[in-house]
Amino acid sequence: MDTILEYFFFDYADDNSTFMLGLLVFLAVSTLAFGVMAAIRVRGSVKRRAADIASDGPRRSAAANSRSLRHASVKAGQRLIDYTTKHYSASNEKNMRMLRRRLVQAGFLDPRTAAFFFIARTALAVGLGVGAFFIIPIVSPDTKAMFWPLVGLCGLVGYFSPGFYISRRVTNRQTEHRAGFPDFMDLLVVCADAGLSMDAALDRVGRELTDSYPSLGANIHMTTLEMRAGRSLSDALEHLGDRLGLEGARSFATLLQQSEELGSSMTEALRVYSDDMRHKRLSRAEEKAYSLPAKLSVPLVLCVFPVLVIVIMLPAYVRLKLGGY
Repeated sequence: MDTILEYFFFDYADDNSTFMLGLLVFLAVSTLAFGVMAAIRVRGSVKRRAADIASDGPRRSAAANSRSLRHASVKAGQRLIDYTTKHYSASNEKNMRMLRRRLVQAGFLDPRTAAFFFIARTALAVGLGVGAFFIIPIVSPDTKAMFWPLVGLCGLVGYFSPGFYISRRVTNRQTEHRAGFPDFMDLLVVCADAGLSMDAALDRVGRELTDSYPSLGANIHMTTLEMRAGRSLSDALEHLGDRLGLEGARSFATLLQQSEELGSSMTEALRVYSDDMRHKRLSRAEEKAYSLPAKLSVPLVLCVFPVLVIVIMLPAYVRLKLGGY
C-alpha cells in the first residue's frame, strides 16, 4: 500500500510541478498576509489601551493620591503655613517687614520663609520644653525646686534659637559682602573702562566673584536677572543694597542714580567710589589692628598675670612656711 501511494504521489508531482509550485506560493503569500494583518491588529489594540490608560491615569493617580497619607500630610502642612503667614502678617505688618528683610539678608528668598520661621520657633520652644519636662526627672531627680525654671529655660532657648541663627547667618554674610564689595567695585571700573555697559559689566563681575564670594556673586546675578526682566538700574541696585545689608551698596545705588540723572561720567564716578571703598576697607583693617592690644589685655590679665604672681610669690611663701627667714 505504501509503495502504491508513494508511486502515485511522485508520479502526480512530476506531472503537475507547475500546480504544486503555485500552491506553495499561494500558501506562503497567505501566511504572510495573515501575519501582517495580525500584527497590525495587535498594535492597534495596544495603542487603544495605552490611550485609555493615559486618559484615565491622571484621574486615577489624583484620586489615589488624594486618599493617601502623604497627600493629606502635605495638604495639612500647606494649610498650617498659609494660616501662619496670614495670621502674623495681619498682626504686625512693621515687624513682618523687618523679619522678611532679615530673612532675605540671611539668604532665605522663599516667600513662605517667615511662616517656616514662626513654625520652627514654636516647635522648638514646645519640643525643648516637653523634652526637659521628661528628661530632667530622669537625669537629676533631686532638683525639684529648679524643675520648672529649667523647663521654662529650655523653652526660652528653643523660642529664641531661630532668631539667633538668623542673626548669626546675617552677620556672616554681611562680613563676606563687606570684604568683597571693594573688589566688586574695582572689577566694575575695569569693565566700564573696557567699554561694557552696566548690565554686561554686572553680569561679568558677578560670574567672576562667584568663586571668591559666593553670596555676593549670587546677589549680583539676581540683580542682572531683575534688569533683564525689565526693572530699571536704580531699582535693581536698591534691591541689591537691601539684600546685602550694606550702607556702601545703598550709597552705590544712589551714586549711579544721580550720575544718570545729572548726565555725568559714570566711569569717573565708579573710579572715585572704588577708591573710597578701598580706603574704607584699609581703615577697617587699621582699626582692628589698633584695637588688638586692648583686646589682648583681658586674656593677659586673666591668664598670664596670675601665673606670674604665683611664680614670683611661691618661693617666698615656701620659705615662710618652712621658716627659712
